[in-house]
Amino acid sequence: MTPRPPLVIALAAWTAVGIAAAWQPWVGTLWQWGGVLIAGLALADLFALRRLPDPLLRRHMGRTLPLGVWSPVRLEVGNPSAQTLRLRVHDLHPAEFDAQGLPVDLRLQPGGQTEVQYRLRPPNRGDFPVVGCAVATRSPLGLWVRTRCLPPAQTLRVFPNFAEISRYTLLAANDQLAQLGVRRLQRRGSGAEFHQLREYREGDSLRQIDWKATSRMRKVIAREYQDERDQRLLFLLDCGRRMRHRDAGQGRGHLDEALNALLLLAYVAVRQGDAVGLMTYGGPRRWFAPRKEPATVNRLLEAVYDLQPSLEAADPLAAARALLAAMPRRALVVILTNSRDEDQEGLEQAAQLLRRRHLVVVADLREAALDRALEAPIGNLEEALRFHTVHGWLAQRQRHQERLQHLGIQSLDLLPAQLPIALVNRYFDIKRAGLL
Repeated sequence: MTPRPPLVIALAAWTAVGIAAAWQPWVGTLWQWGGVLIAGLALADLFALRRLPDPLLRRHMGRTLPLGVWSPVRLEVGNPSAQTLRLRVHDLHPAEFDAQGLPVDLRLQPGGQTEVQYRLRPPNRGDFPVVGCAVATRSPLGLWVRTRCLPPAQTLRVFPNFAEISRYTLLAANDQLAQLGVRRLQRRGSGAEFHQLREYREGDSLRQIDWKATSRMRKVIAREYQDERDQRLLFLLDCGRRMRHRDAGQGRGHLDEALNALLLLAYVAVRQGDAVGLMTYGGPRRWFAPRKEPATVNRLLEAVYDLQPSLEAADPLAAARALLAAMPRRALVVILTNSRDEDQEGLEQAAQLLRRRHLVVVADLREAALDRALEAPIGNLEEALRFHTVHGWLAQRQRHQERLQHLGIQSLDLLPAQLPIALVNRYFDIKRAGLL
């Protein structure tokens, strides 16, 4: 129980009257009766407050929330008593969440019910507890307030922004990925897996002609191929300290961007009939064996939604050895990382080791600040030196990429925002070329 301002003001006035009684003895009688009156009202009001029942609360919200998106929450507040309740309601959401619409002052008539609506925006993925709802109940005379934490308590799960991912997947389902820059080139007779026989068309190569079928049908028949199915796609995801970076003006870190791209490509690959798996390194170690059933993306989302970048220095070579032991059959291995010069030797060794059995693609993220530094105008010596330093660093990075390609390892050097479309395009290029 906590006294409210009216009681504090009344006690302050009573104290002032008591001080005045030192000079005016007749004021002492007024001070005594005033004290009795204030004490009587305060005790009666306190007793009435203790008899007031707690309101009934029910929270309505999604069990999972998307990262960085405002999500609505609805609280139903009911008054089970025969007296009017005056309340201040504040839902005890996770402290790191942004919130709009709290706290709320309510006046509930006897047996009445109302709704409180507010919004939450989570800044990070993972599990977050909601311990309950703080309700401050005012006494009938307004002299006291009682604050309690009332149920319901629950745990919120914050997933990658699946609304954004679902936009990609919806476009993919409608064969509209070209709107996002994904190249779906029309192909005839290419691919690695036989699809059907059909009449020869202009533009078909001579090697597509099926001479036995041609002699039997007495017209030129060509073979048509499609992308090979039942292949395996494995992600090797860096969760080390490099992936903690957040570009200025971007709410998501590099690991968040990598997860979005990973889930998009996983959806596309499953639709192509391929199995998708995952291994993490440089932080929490997780292994998701390759699967190709329709629920694969949902299960993968469940497996990675709470991944956070660690403070560890990632060891790609140890991760490559673990992946070789866990996945003996040939697969397309996509390494998602953020590397520096000192990381290149380990990354190169890991890619070479994996290349003995798998087809390897290294997707290396770089910071947007580097590109901005090259685009900034040069007006003094300090800016010129900064430009020269950044240019030299990026040139060295480009040489590392060229060395990987010389070793037969496909590489991508790009900004996090470019990653989803670049990965899907590279996946289709590999399927179309039959490299697996």
